[in-house]
Amino acid sequence: MEYLRSSFVFFLFALVTYTYAATIEVRNNCPYTVWAASTPIGGGRRLDRGQTWIINAPRGTKMARVWGRTGCNFNAAGRGSCQTGDCGGVLQCTGWGKPPNTLAEYALDQFSNLDFWDISLVDGFNIPMTFAPTNPSGGKCHAIHCTANINGECPSALRVPGGCNNPCTTFGGQQYCCTQGPCGPTELSKFFKRRCPDAYSYPQDDPTSTFTCPSGSTNYRVVFCPNGVADPNFPLEMPGSAEVAK
Repeated sequence: MEYLRSSFVFFLFALVTYTYAATIEVRNNCPYTVWAASTPIGGGRRLDRGQTWIINAPRGTKMARVWGRTGCNFNAAGRGSCQTGDCGGVLQCTGWGKPPNTLAEYALDQFSNLDFWDISLVDGFNIPMTFAPTNPSGGKCHAIHCTANINGECPSALRVPGGCNNPCTTFGGQQYCCTQGPCGPTELSKFFKRRCPDAYSYPQDDPTSTFTCPSGSTNYRVVFCPNGVADPNFPLEMPGSAEVAK
């Protein structure tokens, strides 16, 4: 009986090890509530200041992103809206968020058994963020940051309530959206790049913005407001935060 019990425990451990390539810990250090979102796995979670959310990401997960939503109101059924990052008016996201939203993007166990990950401002900026391996191994496997005062310094043409929009959403066109072939940086994308050199500033900003870690041996942490403070234009409580259902 003891042998069978040990074998069963080993089987469960092996199954979990095989199924999950990485855990993504999402933490809110902002002085206001953030409604974290994660697709294609995870959905959504309300995070008050200091709270964390653990996402178990299966091997082979790709086109994945984590972001924070602000200024949200949801009813008991999980329906409502957010000022930034809204994903179709639901707490449990299944699609991508509406710009502006600072993104942590990742793909697990891809080419050469590597995880590929980044911070992206291609959808604009709403919350300062750090994205980091919990066990960095050198090279391009190290913490990256976007903690500048982008909302406070946002160009007037891109400024929207709660964040700083991306040029593609604001103006459209090949110059900013890069949908019809190669494109290069613009003065507006350079605004983001100067403040957050680690982050994607336009869709083809790959060489300085993509990071890799060994797949299967690396876990990750996303932290909103890693310095524990918000940008100057953020109130301590986002609109409606006291009324939102958990």
